[in-house]
Amino acid sequence: MSDAVRPTLAASAAVFRDGRVLLARRGAHPGAGLWSLPGGRVEPGETLAEAARREVWEEVRVEADILALATALDVIIRDRDGVLKAHFVVAAHAALWRAGEPQTGPEAAEVGWFAPADVAALATTSGLAPVVDAAARLLACRAGATPTSA
Repeated sequence: MSDAVRPTLAASAAVFRDGRVLLARRGAHPGAGLWSLPGGRVEPGETLAEAARREVWEEVRVEADILALATALDVIIRDRDGVLKAHFVVAAHAALWRAGEPQTGPEAAEVGWFAPADVAALATTSGLAPVVDAAARLLACRAGATPTSA
């Protein structure tokens, strides 16, 4: 393991609108070309929810109401020889769309709204489908509905 690599705290949000989740195809590394949730590093003095809200706005220009932490995910990146290159601890939130139409930019080469059941068939960052499922279940429980498999 490389002594220079330390875990980086990040936050993301599964933003739902009319039963669909907002995804962005990453325009930069890590994960360039893969679909993912908008998210990024937590800045000093920010709460996890504040960071998630800010990252959604910065990446795709959507305002979201962050409702709850859905799950945490370790993103560990190694080179072909197994040398650790990066380690992100991502606090993924469940959120609802408030305003704005998603836009592309340097970090989001493409954006779209997807049915949660369709996420597993996409080329995504590692572990995305279970994160979306956890967020969808959390929102269904908060709404008083019986959660179903996405």
